[in-house]
This record gives sequence, structure tokens and C-alpha cells, in this order.
Amino acid sequence: MSEPLDLQGRHIVLGMSGGVACFKSAELARELQRQGATVQVVMTEAATQFITALTMQALTNRNVYVSQWDTREPNAMAHINLTREADAVLVAPASADFMAKLATGRADELLSLLCLARPIERCPLLLAPAMNREMWAHPATQRNLAQLRADGCTILGPAAGDQACGEIGDGRMLEALELCAEMIAFFQPKPLAGRRVLITAGPTFEAIDPVRGITNLSSGKMGFAIARAAQEAGAAVTLVAGPVHLDTPRHVRRIDVQSAQQMHDAVLPLAAQHDVFVATAAVADWRPAECGAQKIKKDGSGRVPTIPMTENPDILAAVARLPARPYCVGFAAESHDLARHAREKRLRKNVPLIVGNLGPATFGRDDNALLLVDERGERELPRAGKLALARALVAEIATRL
Repeated sequence: MSEPLDLQGRHIVLGMSGGVACFKSAELARELQRQGATVQVVMTEAATQFITALTMQALTNRNVYVSQWDTREPNAMAHINLTREADAVLVAPASADFMAKLATGRADELLSLLCLARPIERCPLLLAPAMNREMWAHPATQRNLAQLRADGCTILGPAAGDQACGEIGDGRMLEALELCAEMIAFFQPKPLAGRRVLITAGPTFEAIDPVRGITNLSSGKMGFAIARAAQEAGAAVTLVAGPVHLDTPRHVRRIDVQSAQQMHDAVLPLAAQHDVFVATAAVADWRPAECGAQKIKKDGSGRVPTIPMTENPDILAAVARLPARPYCVGFAAESHDLARHAREKRLRKNVPLIVGNLGPATFGRDDNALLLVDERGERELPRAGKLALARALVAEIATRL
């Protein structure tokens, strides 16, 4: 199922100041357009030393502006016209010199001029710094950074790592995919601003012996999508994840665990510090009473070993019993009679909201449908991609806090 484009209808002015990271801006322009945005590139003269205006024009199918004296605009006021229809100005890369210029209000070329002349109340300015680690750490740059934040600019990055000069440290511009994700998140509504959200995701693994264990088919995709959606909605998010192979959503704190007991021990001390707890993980109900010290081997007799089992702790119910419990959302992954099992689980766990899905039709997929069950009844979120469903669920939770 195709997802709606996250930046559909958005018009972005992509500013480029001088720096070797300009090569990333070419891919950034492509990524923004893949998400539905239109992109208008404005370059400083220094930026044209690293990548040509012709390249950026070919990638965006729009004229690129470099000079404040450009007369292609009927009124010769490109610095005014270019931001009037823009949803945001993103400067990537933002060099140390360009940030210093913005911090002091200088406007001696087109890009800084349009940043100063933009309608500040409806055209936000975002900066993706890119510079040598010493330049980034310099007190003057940090003073300028603080002033830019105070003036309402949003700073994206920088990252740490290898730099073109051969040094290693802070100052790398974020990659194109990271910046595109930051732009998508920037435009999402922020109904959870100031809230703290704790989420569990993925399966658990209950060891039988050193090489075998009991697990399930949960991929963790739904829980990771909810973590991303909650972060986009402004929340500080902690994600407790079972054994999955998924990238951590940006700005989300991740705690990796294996077993249900480890997940329980990670969640319980944190739960009361959060406003919302979303128990998405498919936690094993039982585990072997003991884990064998050696691999259990066949002896040729045909006898199947007996493995005594014991019940795992109920994480959601334990959080729901806390004196200062967060708003608790449980998940019910069922194989049949979804609505009935979800209603029963909500009452049994004593939580306000249960989100139901059919496990065999959900595990590992990139799309599914959800059933919301609360004291008022049931409501379906129709089949969609997991991120779209996660955003709808987060919006639903926000209205209930």
C-alpha cells in the first residue's frame, strides 16, 4: 500500500552556503521532492565553488538564484519574492560564516537577504550546520548558535564523524535522508509537546539453552513507527526494544532487551516518569523455568525432552497498578475474535485503551488495520501503512490526555 507523501504541497527554499557538504544538498533536493515537496534552490557565490547551479537546476527543474541583482524577477526583488510562497527556508549546508552573518543580521548577498526578509511568522528558518570540528566548537560559533536559536531558528545537527579535512568530530552536516526526516518531523503537529512517552516494541526471546529459545514473529515495525510518530508529535520518547533489526528513530532513546523479564525490569523503574506507556511489544506469556547450561541434544531414543515452563511477568498490568501510573495503552495481537479478546484484555489489564490487530495478518507487514477499544466501544483505523497508523494513534492518545 502506497503511503501519502509526507511533504506533499510543501514548498521549500533550499539555501546553500559554501562548504564541501554541498554535494549532500544535491541528494537532499531529490529526497525532498520524493516526499512531494517543490524545491527552490538559492546559492551563495561560495557554494558555486563546490557544486554548480546547473546541477541543482537540473535536479529541481527550477531556475537557481545566486545574485541579489538577478533581474529575472519582474520586480528585480528575488529576496522578497522567493519566500512569499515558501513553507520554510532550509539552509544546508550552513557554514560558520553564514551563521555568523545571520546572527548579526547582515544581508550582503541574496541568501542572507532573503533569510532576513522572509515573513518570520509563517516562513520558519532551519539551518543544517557544516564545518570543521574546531570551527564548530569555537566560542564565537557557539555564541552565534545561541543567538540564532533565540531568534527562532531551528538547528538540525550537526553530526559527528569523519570530516573532509581528515579530522574527526562534531560538525558534519546530517545526511540527506536524515535532513529529509527532520523536515517531515518539523511539519508534523505537536500535540505531545512537553510529554514523555515510554514504548515497548518487538518480540521477546526466552532461552531454552545457550542456542535455542522461544520467540514470535513480531517485527517491531509498529512499535518503532509509534516511537517515531510520538517524537514527531513533540514527545520525549524512550523505546524498550526486544531483539529486532530496525534503525532507531531519530531523537529516540533506545534500550535493548532480550527476555520478557529484562523488558519488565527496564520498564517498571521508568514508567512513573512518563505521561504515556504504549505496550506494543509481543511479550512471551511463558518462559522455560530454567535455561540449560548446555545445548539439549537428541540421544537417538526418539524421546522428546520435557521443558518445565513458568509464567512471565505481566508488564502492562504491572504498570497499570502503579500509584502514579501513566496513561496506559495496550496492544492485543490475536488470531481470531479480535474485538471480544481486546475488550476482555482491556478489563483484565485495567487500562483505558487497547489497540487490537490480527497477528498473523500483521507481523512483518508494512501495513495493517487497527481496532481501538475503550470504555465507549470500538473504532477501526482502516488499513494503512504503519507510520500513518502510528500518527493516527498518537493523535488519538493526545486527545485523551
